[in-house]
Amino acid sequence: MKSIDDIIEDVLRAEGGYVNDAADRGGETNFGITIATARQAGYAGAMRDLPRDFAKEVYRRQYVVAPGFDKIAGISLPIAAELTDTGVNMGPKVATTFLQRALNGLNNQGRDYADIAVDGMAGTGTRAALHAFLAKRGGTGEQRLLRLLNALQGARYLELCEGRQANEKFLYGWLDRIAA
Repeated sequence: MKSIDDIIEDVLRAEGGYVNDAADRGGETNFGITIATARQAGYAGAMRDLPRDFAKEVYRRQYVVAPGFDKIAGISLPIAAELTDTGVNMGPKVATTFLQRALNGLNNQGRDYADIAVDGMAGTGTRAALHAFLAKRGGTGEQRLLRLLNALQGARYLELCEGRQANEKFLYGWLDRIAA
């Protein structure tokens, strides 16, 4: 992975093309962009015809820049990629909350860096904690943090299925995002 553009391309590949599954609460999607998100971003055409470049711009604006994952990328591109993918699938606040919870759990009872607020905002405190964690733990720490983020993601997928049986249809595919 070399850039934010690469992150967005990976998301586009994972999301695929046009889907209109009655079991999906998001309704029609194309490139993973729901019809509601497309309309909110100014697209008025048929979802089947949604331009790929439009989807890329929505991802960049709403799922990378707005939640601050572009700034996380300056600290760790793999962590930013994980947050972006999770954010697309579950919402950027959920992805950021996973990171904040993980960083708090990995701070050695506050000896390596102070606990941060779990507020779903990837602000300066979250970035400082990530930087401190990686300075202390290096590449091995980055890999373990990614595993923990994936574990939280998997647990959330299971919770979604437990809360709505129709989601069981999607669980197997959702777990592919973690394996990737």
